[in-house]
Amino acid sequence: MLFRQLFDNESSTYSYLLADEVTREAVLIDPVLEHVERDVALVHELGLKLLYVLDTHVHADHVTGAGALRQRLGAQTVVSERGGAPCADVQVKDGDTIRFGRHTLQVLETPGHTDGCLTYVTAGSEMAFTGDALLVRGSGRTDFQQGDARRLYRSVHEKLFSLPDRCLLYPAHDYKGRTVTSVAEEKAHNPRLGGGKSEDEFAAVMAALELPRPKKMDVAVPANLACGLPVDGGTPPIPVERWAPIEVTAAGVPEVTPEWVHGAPHRRIDVRESSEFHGELGRAPGASLVPLATVEQTARSWDRSVPLVVVCRSGGRSGQATLRLLAMGFERVASMRGGMLSWNEKQLPIERG
Repeated sequence: MLFRQLFDNESSTYSYLLADEVTREAVLIDPVLEHVERDVALVHELGLKLLYVLDTHVHADHVTGAGALRQRLGAQTVVSERGGAPCADVQVKDGDTIRFGRHTLQVLETPGHTDGCLTYVTAGSEMAFTGDALLVRGSGRTDFQQGDARRLYRSVHEKLFSLPDRCLLYPAHDYKGRTVTSVAEEKAHNPRLGGGKSEDEFAAVMAALELPRPKKMDVAVPANLACGLPVDGGTPPIPVERWAPIEVTAAGVPEVTPEWVHGAPHRRIDVRESSEFHGELGRAPGASLVPLATVEQTARSWDRSVPLVVVCRSGGRSGQATLRLLAMGFERVASMRGGMLSWNEKQLPIERG
């Protein structure tokens, strides 16, 4: 099975892409709206057909990319029938299965962080995607959104700790750079739920936590009850000056076509790495190299009256950079759809060396 673990730095969220390497059918777990362009590009690059987008619960710290991916790729959205999100195409319960190619994911209901928390388990219990129910050496909080510490304790001990010790556990978040754990590790070392801790001890620990309110909660929860899209199912609004024939994607990224970029006056910013900028795909004539990690710092000195077109390999990183520039107050900025892969396919002029 093809497996990719993806990450959002702002919310420390993991997204997981799983696919059948023969049929190329795929599922994506817990996507983040700001990374829809990255995820779409990866699906295309790997030659996959995204069948389902699964959320482990209604998140409070980020907006899901589920609805946007449904619009872009035709995937069906999946949530718990207890999650309160009527927007979903498929509402699942304990014991249901999600099939992609020769593979399946079994649905376990693991409430306690929220009423609608789910864990998805691969056939043979080799891997489990636990959402916020069980984290690496931790757990989801239980102080809002139907949280119930005792219910979470029972979910972990009766459902997750009953999986084989070898089962690898992949959480929805980690804040210390850890990517995976196992049932055996968490039974032994989880300071809240492992090591023989009782339900009363866990409830006391959770009651004593004094955690800040999630910064995006007031925006994220209503949005996620609508699969990450406006209530009317339209495109998320974004302030874009119509200085070019722009189309705004479901993820809110203003885009222009390579053909328009070739013939129009603007500043071209290439956010790939230096090796790519000088590599086999070449670069659009006149493009300036500004790697994605440096965009915000470098852009502080730019003239905001000059139109900007942002370019990368396939459109994912340029979409991220465009959203960052919009957040900084740049209004005349757009991502080039399809990146240099599309530029090359259309046989537009290229600079090399």
